[in-house]
Amino acid sequence: QGQLVESGGGLVQPGGSLRLSCVGSGFTFGTYDMNWYRQRPGKEREWVATFTHFGRTEVSDSVKGRFAISRENAKNAVYLQMDSLTPEDTAVYYCHAFELLKPEYWGQGTQVTVSS
Repeated sequence: QGQLVESGGGLVQPGGSLRLSCVGSGFTFGTYDMNWYRQRPGKEREWVATFTHFGRTEVSDSVKGRFAISRENAKNAVYLQMDSLTPEDTAVYYCHAFELLKPEYWGQGTQVTVSS
């Protein structure tokens, strides 16, 4: 059974940075597209960034220029570097693994709070 475990969340001041990590196990990590989502207080879960299995990256307009996604298949890991954080980035951040016709996986989420 596959699983994803996120880490790296916490409390940071506005303008600060955090790096989230997500490590997968129990599935063929390298063939999956890896995504980050977030759920802000009182809002629905929203897509943040993708790193496809063939190397394409994309981030949402709301974080473009501030967030970057990367992955290390040798470590079964995907990362989200978050810079210039604002209080509007406060959310639970989730890692997600997707491959067509295969089971998809979600992490348990990691809380990011941006506050002075």
